[in-house]
Amino acid sequence: MSEFKLDNTVAVRPNKTVYRDGNYGIKVFNEGFLKSDILNEALNHARVEETGLSVPKLIAVAQIDGKWAIVSEFIEGKTLAKLIEENPADESLIDRFVNIQLEIHSKSAPMLNHLLDKMNRKISESSLSDAAKYDLHTRLESLPKHRKLCHGDFNPSNIIITPDDKYYVIDWAHATQGNASADAARTYLLFCLHGDKKTGDRYLQLFCQKSNTAPHYVQNWLPIVAASQSVKGKPEEREFLLRWAEVVDYQ
Repeated sequence: MSEFKLDNTVAVRPNKTVYRDGNYGIKVFNEGFLKSDILNEALNHARVEETGLSVPKLIAVAQIDGKWAIVSEFIEGKTLAKLIEENPADESLIDRFVNIQLEIHSKSAPMLNHLLDKMNRKISESSLSDAAKYDLHTRLESLPKHRKLCHGDFNPSNIIITPDDKYYVIDWAHATQGNASADAARTYLLFCLHGDKKTGDRYLQLFCQKSNTAPHYVQNWLPIVAASQSVKGKPEEREFLLRWAEVVDYQ
């Protein structure tokens, strides 16, 4: 697959770099990134594409200069994060953000991994005390078990808005099937991690209103999701996440 050119950098992220080559977007992973994780991301992407959601078309999984890469259709446009940054007073943007997430949750992808299994595994791998792990495992088992499509990293930087106002959702590495409120809890924590609790609170209010979900139902997932994220989270975020994970009861 040497025909792909890597001379136009679009984004640099931890452990990966995204390039553009004509109509192709090429995500190149650093050496040491597990092959199984890369293949799983591509498989997730393909399964989500089959639901009919608006996602870039998956083109190939390849090795380029000895590194693994996922090649997909390049989508021209701006991320929703960029649009929010440019138009901070535009309430319709966060409204649209929630609507897109609800459309994702309306889909099912029965071959995806189960969120419940992932959360149980991550809790066990966390650095929490045995007592805290037990509490979280118990709480997880008590929560309703759904099979809705969950993005797993749904934030405004993973939505591209095209010049003709269509949207595409990218980065399906963490996709699972499970309870939509867990997905919402993850999104809320992402806003908090980036120091934007105000937007996070507004997001959560809109999500609960539009999905007819009681806020405490999403809040019940916060310590579970925080524990999961702490396992592979950035070191500077781990302390914040572990504090959330240790809070078992919410008012």
